[in-house]
Amino acid sequence: MTLHVAVIGSGPAGIYTAEALVKQSAEPVAVDVLERLPTPYGLVRYGVAPDHTSIKSIANYLRRVLELPQVRFLGGVTLGEHLSVEDLLGVYDAVVYCTGAMVDRKLGIPGEDLPGSVAATDFVNWYCGHPDVDPDRFTLDTSEVAVIGVGNVAVDVVRVLAKTAEELSATDVPHEVLERLGESQVKAIHMIGRRGPEHAKFTLKELRELGELANADVCVRPEEAVVLGGDFPRQVQGNIKVLQSWAAREPVGRPRRLDVRFWMRPVEILGSERVEGLKLERTRLSEDGRVVGTGEFETLPVGMVLRSVGYRSVPLPGVPFSERTMTVPNEAGRVREREYVAGWLKRGPTGVIGTNKSDAAETVRTLLADLDGRERVGHDGIGALLASRGVRPVTYDEWLAVEAAEAELAKTLGRGERVKLVGLEAMLRACRP
Repeated sequence: MTLHVAVIGSGPAGIYTAEALVKQSAEPVAVDVLERLPTPYGLVRYGVAPDHTSIKSIANYLRRVLELPQVRFLGGVTLGEHLSVEDLLGVYDAVVYCTGAMVDRKLGIPGEDLPGSVAATDFVNWYCGHPDVDPDRFTLDTSEVAVIGVGNVAVDVVRVLAKTAEELSATDVPHEVLERLGESQVKAIHMIGRRGPEHAKFTLKELRELGELANADVCVRPEEAVVLGGDFPRQVQGNIKVLQSWAAREPVGRPRRLDVRFWMRPVEILGSERVEGLKLERTRLSEDGRVVGTGEFETLPVGMVLRSVGYRSVPLPGVPFSERTMTVPNEAGRVREREYVAGWLKRGPTGVIGTNKSDAAETVRTLLADLDGRERVGHDGIGALLASRGVRPVTYDEWLAVEAAEAELAKTLGRGERVKLVGLEAMLRACRP
């Protein structure tokens, strides 16, 4: 008999899970990939910076999985709104949750909720054209912006802020967003880390890209680039070398300036009606390795603060969730009987996109071992169930129609290979004219 499995989420974790099921199962398998958006690929589409086209090419690999005869894409279907866990277990032999980590962690400081204090994921979603974010969400009408965090997401954010609209024109940035970027008043960008250069989380490749910005001087304060000994991994040594080389640079007068700061932590976001400044405190490491304040303060006159201090997952309706780890508790991917988890929702926001492949393979091994020899209860009944509730899923062919419309829009605008459509209505009009 055929093994019927539902995968919830169509980002890399979900699609790698579908691929692992097809490859590992010794019996016929039918995998439905359910996604709340009409578009697949998750963070590959809505999290990777638009100018990182080589990383976006991962979508070509994921596409081949969705085109396998054993795999079916069902977009526009939301767990907790259109279907419950009980519904899924009634028509599938097993369910795998792969919804990732969708929101930022908070700083936990006064003023964080002021207008102009924003999660970096909101900004990333904006320039990536995520339908959850209005293209009018950001106006960039302030001259100075602070980005809290020194990881790859923070690097992406400051790079997009530093570039001109012309530099991003050949990418898939939505046209409405590109126009806003062209009107940007930002002149100074501060990227802030509370530890030293040796503790930064960005990769060397991402860091070097900042040094190649044509529109911004990149500056590091010599005293903040000092590193006291230590046997660091090669990646960290490379980061330190690049940062210290920037500390020896003199600005050449480019239109924008990027200040990369270390040993500073935000203690308060200032303002009455909106963000008017950011108060920082100089830090050091205590004897036990904790970051502690020194009592030396500095205020930056910023009008926007973007926090990028880590992602976290959110609970799914009817699915166990640990508020301590911000993950679904599991054993090698097993959650409960016939329920499994993979990706960031399983292990937390660690690793790169490719890490999800081995992670998914582990979960699928657990699933197949658990179901080996058990009676099959799944069947191809999801279509009838959704139809009874007035839900018409977006099919893979309809998603291809959205892609075609985006390619046509790019051609019309004279911009690259694709320009993203903005909003669910525009996508649905493209695939269901």
